[in-house]
Amino acid sequence: MSLLLVAASLTAVLVAAMPALRELARASRSAEKFFDTLSRELPPTLDAIRMTSLEITDLTDDVSEGVKSAGQVVKQVDESLDNAKKQAQNVQIGTLSLVVGMKTAWKTFTRPKLPRRKIDRLPLPQKGTSALREREPLRQENLREAHRTNENYNDAARWENGFGDEDL
Repeated sequence: MSLLLVAASLTAVLVAAMPALRELARASRSAEKFFDTLSRELPPTLDAIRMTSLEITDLTDDVSEGVKSAGQVVKQVDESLDNAKKQAQNVQIGTLSLVVGMKTAWKTFTRPKLPRRKIDRLPLPQKGTSALREREPLRQENLREAHRTNENYNDAARWENGFGDEDL
């Protein structure tokens, strides 16, 4: 009897487990199909992702090179502008120097000529205190001439510093 009861219990368990076993078999077939699809589709997808990353890297390098080139072009343009500015300043200084020189030359050529005085010199043994008195007017004349020359230099300095004739 107990053997009969054990056999009946096992039969009931088998009958109850049959639908679960069928579902388990169906799930395993579905998983097998999924793994087959995955093994077929995954390598090309990974290759495509790898190729995309390489293309992105190439594009990034190209953009970096473009930015470097643009930076070099900007640097060259800046240097060219600096050189042009320096050349313009040199031309301006040269022009101003030429104008000041022409102005000074004009003043020199148009100023009235002072008559030259003859200097009566005493013979060497007779020179003494009278020779010193004669030199004093000459020294004053030289100082006046130096002062006039200095005024011309001041005019040139005023011209170079941006002051015109109205400031003189």
